[in-house]
Amino acid sequence: MSLTADMGIDLGTATVLVFTGKKGVVLNEPSVVAIDQSTKKVLAVGEAAQQMLGRTPGNIVAIRPLKEGVIADFDVTEVMLKHFIYKVINRKMLFRPRVVVCVPTGTTAVEQKAVLEAVTRTGARKTFLIEEPRAAALGAGMNIFEPHGHMVVDVGGGTTDVAVISLGEIVVSESIRTGGDKFDDAIVRYIKNEYNLLIGERTAESLKVNVGSAWPEEEKVMSVRGRDLVTGLPRSLDVNTTHVYNAVEEPIMNIAAAIKQVLETTPPELAGDIIERGIVLTGGGAILHGLDKLISQRTMVPVYVAEDPIACVAKGTGQVLKHLDKLTPSLISKRRVAAFL
Repeated sequence: MSLTADMGIDLGTATVLVFTGKKGVVLNEPSVVAIDQSTKKVLAVGEAAQQMLGRTPGNIVAIRPLKEGVIADFDVTEVMLKHFIYKVINRKMLFRPRVVVCVPTGTTAVEQKAVLEAVTRTGARKTFLIEEPRAAALGAGMNIFEPHGHMVVDVGGGTTDVAVISLGEIVVSESIRTGGDKFDDAIVRYIKNEYNLLIGERTAESLKVNVGSAWPEEEKVMSVRGRDLVTGLPRSLDVNTTHVYNAVEEPIMNIAAAIKQVLETTPPELAGDIIERGIVLTGGGAILHGLDKLISQRTMVPVYVAEDPIACVAKGTGQVLKHLDKLTPSLISKRRVAAFL
């Protein structure tokens, strides 16, 4: 029987990762819940529910309870969190865990309160929030507590967070509601408008991962299947790297613009540190081929993709747990949120 298991949670729009001090990242599952609409019963959570997206009968709906980095459906989010937390620590806990959860820098006090309440109701003893860029920087191995500027760009499923950090605190930041989901939506829209073919979001994600690029150098081709909007019949289409680049160009440029905006408002001394040290990319969107080259070309600053970018934020919560007593004053808590409401 375990005494306690403090944990960090990367509560992402597309994926939830859970970190425990002893084992590291112990859970990595999609933020999806399948519900029977007639009985309101939860049928599946995570990977099992993901398999149902776009393939469910009328009475079953597979939903993602987080939209653009914030809770869109409070009750379903609570059910999902309970499922994942119990899956990690089981129900035989002598002491309830302390939990650190990551949120985008642009979340409001009301949105922060919703996350705190959802996690607390799962049985957490204490719940703290930390901004995603700070956690991502810690997870990427940066020493953010030194008096030097560090710049991190966390490209998640629903949001992209850009921040300059020094002495452990965020100096300048920008959060835009553009991320991997916007890439997928743009691909679906492009294929529909250009080729009258309707594809699902899972197919769009496969295109993004397998042939997508923000800096087209090598042309790849992938065959996809969907429904022809003219005949209504199934049809196949060969999609290449240029097609995907044309589709995702706008959201990619939005991310580049947000990075330039943060750089333009960064204090000169810290800007000098960033030119020397470069920009670090984290998050699932960071693995889009060529994104580092495009951002470097747009900003004239070296850009590096972190090692294991998808797990950086979750690993960062592990660093927070390790130094929780020291970091507590700078974390977002119920008392701090209440002061803003």
